[in-house]
Amino acid sequence: MDIGDSVEEAAFRAEARSWLEQNAPHRDPTKRHKQSSTDIEQDEHAQACRNWQRVLYDGGWAGLTWPKRFGGRGGTPWQAAIFGEEQSKFDVSTGAFAVAHGMVAPTLMMHGTDQQRGYLDAMLRGDEVWCQLFSEPEAGSDLANIGARAVLDGGEWIINGQKVWTSGAQHSEFAILLARTDPDAPKHAGITYFILDMKAPGIEVRPLRQITGVAHFNEVFLTDVRIPVANVVGEVNAGWKIAHTTLSNERALIGGGNTAWSIQELIELARHYGRTDDPVVRQGIAKAHSRAAVLQYMGYRLRTSISRGEMPGVVASTMKLFYARHWAQTTGLALTIQGADGSLWGDSALDDGLWQQTFLGQYAVRLGGGTDEIQGNVIGERALGLPREPAADRDLPWRETRGSTR
Repeated sequence: MDIGDSVEEAAFRAEARSWLEQNAPHRDPTKRHKQSSTDIEQDEHAQACRNWQRVLYDGGWAGLTWPKRFGGRGGTPWQAAIFGEEQSKFDVSTGAFAVAHGMVAPTLMMHGTDQQRGYLDAMLRGDEVWCQLFSEPEAGSDLANIGARAVLDGGEWIINGQKVWTSGAQHSEFAILLARTDPDAPKHAGITYFILDMKAPGIEVRPLRQITGVAHFNEVFLTDVRIPVANVVGEVNAGWKIAHTTLSNERALIGGGNTAWSIQELIELARHYGRTDDPVVRQGIAKAHSRAAVLQYMGYRLRTSISRGEMPGVVASTMKLFYARHWAQTTGLALTIQGADGSLWGDSALDDGLWQQTFLGQYAVRLGGGTDEIQGNVIGERALGLPREPAADRDLPWRETRGSTR
């Protein structure tokens, strides 16, 4: 594991900080990040991400770790991490491109054709936002149970089905899609990975209003949607292996993400409520600080692994699970510190209820990219060598399983 900046990395940090100072507005350290809670605010945030991504592209800072042959800078994961740390001090974001840059791009670089890799430049420029059409109402944790069907019709595939929990679908130009192309094969073997134009006829996006009131997720209905055969990524019926590349990168993306708070903010909250001498609160803050430090070092390990050309794999699952638990425990502590005020909401609560929103937002972190339970299975099987979870339908033709009857 590599820890701390080398001389070269320190120079890179100084270069990044200097460029950001000249091109980005500073973030007010006294104000916590406010979630976009209305459709208009979300639209404005997506456009702001597009604008900032174009500034990065024009300034030569987009795609820091992407190979130069794909239009990137050819830098190291350490440089990307350093730039992210410095960028977090400014009032800018590229969050709308998380799926495109963190999940789609690595998959297309590894498995895509030259034609499909042509999408990469538009991602970098900030012209095209992507979303992920994987999960379905009865294929979430058991993702291989998907029932959206793809039937070949000459030079096109016709897609019918429903997807759910799709982040940012309302802002996306393109999507990555898993669909079942061979119902007579076992469920893992009959899946194909597609690129989908979200403006194609037959696509309906419906927002899913979350417990926080925000509609970040969507359900997507596909009715006789046509996809050219050129948009199949990899081989037909071999999409599950390619999906593993995407999912592994998704877990690394979530586990390596920034929290919506800092430990210092937790301390300030305890001061505000006069609870800095409360031994239970003090112990809780100490544990939160320890978890944050562990996450930081896990991040170093993950970056070191990636810099060596290794797939994130079980390291990403471990970090993602720890990150989700840290989020839940720390935001729960924040509401404990507030006492009865923790039950307030909106403008009746401190900071317009940002801690309450953050607490409720834990479920997106704990479910997205594979639930806590799925990450536990991955760690148990791939790191600890425990037996696989029993599955009676693993080798059956999908058509004969219970999932095919829905």
